[in-house]
Amino acid sequence: MIRNGRGAAGGAEQPGPGGRRAVRVWCDGCYDMVHYGHSNQLRQARAMGDYLIVGVHTDEEIAKHKGPPVFTQEERYKMVQAIKWVDEVVPAAPYVTTLETLDKYNCDFCVHGNDITLTVDGRDTYEEVKQAGRYRECKRTQGVSTTDLVGRMLLVTKAHHSSQEMSSEYREYADSFGKCPGGRNPWTGVSQFLQTSQKIIQFASGKEPQPGETVIYVAGAFDLFHIGHVDFLEKVHRLAERPYIIAGLHFDQEVNHYKGKNYPIMNLHERTLSVLACRYVSEVVIGAPYAVTAELLSHFKVRLRMGSPRSLCSPLFLHGLGMQAGCGLLGGAQEVDLVCHGKTEIIPDRDGSDPYQEPKRRGIFRQIDSGSNLTTDLIVQRIITNRLEYEARNQKKEAKELAFLEAARQQAAQPLGERDGDF
Repeated sequence: MIRNGRGAAGGAEQPGPGGRRAVRVWCDGCYDMVHYGHSNQLRQARAMGDYLIVGVHTDEEIAKHKGPPVFTQEERYKMVQAIKWVDEVVPAAPYVTTLETLDKYNCDFCVHGNDITLTVDGRDTYEEVKQAGRYRECKRTQGVSTTDLVGRMLLVTKAHHSSQEMSSEYREYADSFGKCPGGRNPWTGVSQFLQTSQKIIQFASGKEPQPGETVIYVAGAFDLFHIGHVDFLEKVHRLAERPYIIAGLHFDQEVNHYKGKNYPIMNLHERTLSVLACRYVSEVVIGAPYAVTAELLSHFKVRLRMGSPRSLCSPLFLHGLGMQAGCGLLGGAQEVDLVCHGKTEIIPDRDGSDPYQEPKRRGIFRQIDSGSNLTTDLIVQRIITNRLEYEARNQKKEAKELAFLEAARQQAAQPLGERDGDF
């Protein structure tokens, strides 16, 4: 079990406000290719109670009901554990959510998004808990889905980058990727992701570095935030007793310069939310410079006086400065103690210089072996290799959802006395 907070493990469950019994919330799902939409669902669920338990399905269960997952169950368990709003993970959770499961883990109710999940025979997996009144719903995050991300990988385009409009070619392709002919359900397709200050505030911790904490800076693309990133950040987190990790995210154009092709798969705003959701990260620098210069390191020593205009702490102001989300570090005057990078190749800056020459000169640079060989490139290769399987999976999923919607429509159209009642 991993407790809620910045990587803290263990500890007893805390009572609710006022000493009342803690409200325990259950969520479950596949959590395949975990993205900020999943994180936002779990954030909303956690806000409905005091303790969040997340059940994750096995590869076998997912293959039976939906089709083959992109990530293994062990990878998916660890990804969900890394989300800061999750208090406990239950591996091998049943695909159908029952009252027995809620009672087993002493949960008051379960939470799911306002889309639908169906079994292999087309039944609502939450039917039993809905009928018992132990079901709550949260709003689905617009602008992201696993289907959309897979489409971006297969279609070599940069239309998803933050400064570019979604082309008609990309929209047509992504909106039809693996779709069932002759229909569209309301939970599929592509919608434009729009970053707002409210989204950043919801995800940011808002916590400043405290005296005695070790301030550690890491930088990169953090594209398709995955288990390799989590393993790296967890290792960095272990470098200090009280770490405060700042993750610098490069602009889309910068990432594309050193990665090429259609990278990054997720644009800067999407990557910001994905990294902010990680329990090991305290702050995110939005649009960090590629080179870790003395000027960049000095930014973290800026201190605002009491009574400074609130507008100076806005995400737009920080974005313009290439500074951090949530205004967390502007309240402190701590220096960066360590700058860390993984074992992946360090690409020289545009002028051929080492982007880490300044922290190396100061003796604060460390290379960390995460122990994971998973990279964004390998994820893309998985998708391309299994393209036909994923297309078939999405077609199967949508066909079930369309059939369910049609049955629900017909049920609603019947006079009250003629309704089956067993739907």
